[in-house]
Amino acid sequence: MDVGMMMVFSSYGWDDCSDQRVWDEEIRLARLAADLGFDCLWSAEHHFNDYSFVPDNLALMTHLCALCPDIDVGTAAVILPWHDPLRVAENAAVLDLLSKGRLRLGLGRGLARREFEAFRLSMDESRGRFDEAAPMIIEALRTGFMEGDGKYYRQPRIEIRPRPQHSFDGRIYAVASSEDSVDSAAKLGAHIVMFADRPWEMRLPQIELGRSLHARYHGTPAPTIMLTEFCVCGSNADIEDEARRYQGKFVESNFHHYEFLGQHFKTVKGYDAYQQKAEIARKGGLEGAVAGFMQAASWGSPDKILRGLEARRKAIGDFEMNVAFRFGGTPFEVSERGLRLFAKEVLPVVQSWKPEPAKAAA
Repeated sequence: MDVGMMMVFSSYGWDDCSDQRVWDEEIRLARLAADLGFDCLWSAEHHFNDYSFVPDNLALMTHLCALCPDIDVGTAAVILPWHDPLRVAENAAVLDLLSKGRLRLGLGRGLARREFEAFRLSMDESRGRFDEAAPMIIEALRTGFMEGDGKYYRQPRIEIRPRPQHSFDGRIYAVASSEDSVDSAAKLGAHIVMFADRPWEMRLPQIELGRSLHARYHGTPAPTIMLTEFCVCGSNADIEDEARRYQGKFVESNFHHYEFLGQHFKTVKGYDAYQQKAEIARKGGLEGAVAGFMQAASWGSPDKILRGLEARRKAIGDFEMNVAFRFGGTPFEVSERGLRLFAKEVLPVVQSWKPEPAKAAA
C-alpha cells in the first residue's frame, strides 16, 4: 500500500496560532514524514480562512521537493475553476521537471461558497469549468501542447515550456464524492480521492461506481482510490478523549468552512450529493457528525488502527492512504508523537500489503 502524509495548514482550534507557526509546524512534520518512510507529501488548495490556507500548493510542493528529495509530492487538489488551465499545466511541468518526475497531480472543482465568492466566480459553473479544464491540462502534460475551444477556455494551440519530461500515466488524481465527480474522474482515468468523513459503507456505492465507469471508458481496471485520513495515534489511556477532541474540532471547522448547516446546496448546480450531506448534518448535528467521523477515521493504538484498516480493505478492496496528523487544535507534540508511532508500527505493515486481484466491475 502507498501511504502519504496530508498537510492541512490550519489554525482553527488553536489559541493565538500565527500563520507563520502553522506553516513552520507543517513543514517540520513533512520533513519528518519524509525521513520516516512515507511515500508522498500532499496538500489541498484553500484560501482566506483558518480552516486551511495553502493558496498555491504547486508552489509549496516546489519548495518541498527541494527540502525532501526522496519522497513524492502531490496536490489534493488544485481547484481548477479558480485557475487558468494553461498556467496549471505550465506550473505542473516546472515542478515535475525540478522533482524529476515526483509530482502526483491531483485536481478538484471546489466546494466552499466563501472561496468561490472571493474569486468572483459562480459555483454553478464549477462542474463545467472542471470538465473542460482537466482534459486540457492532462493532454498538455502528455503532448507538450495545449489548446481548447470550449465554453470557458478558448486556448489557441501553444507549446508548454519547459516541455514535460516524464509521463503522467498513473500520476493523475481527482477529488470525487458525488456521482458526477466520480464520473468525471473515471473519464480522466484518475485515481479517485475521497475523505474519511463518514462510515465506509456509505462510500462503497461511489467507489464501485468509479471502478465500473473506469472499466467502461478505458477497458482496464481502475487505479486504486486514495482515502484521506485525519489520524490521532497513541497508546496512552486517554487516546479516545484526544481523538474525540481533535477530530471533533476538525469536524466543527469543516461544518463552518463549507456551511453544511446552510441551505445553499439546494440551489447550486451540481452539488446534490452535498445537499444530502447537509440534511444529514442538520438532523444529527455536530455530535452525530463527529460520531460518524470517528467510525470512519483511524485513531487509537497502532494495533487498533491496523485492525480498522484491515477491515476497510476487506470491505472496499485495495486503496492508498493520505494521513494527516495536525488538525483541530492538535498540539505539535501530539502530532509528532502520532506521526512517529504510526511510522514505526503501522506504516511498515501496510506498505508490505500486496495488491489483491482486481475486483470485477459491477
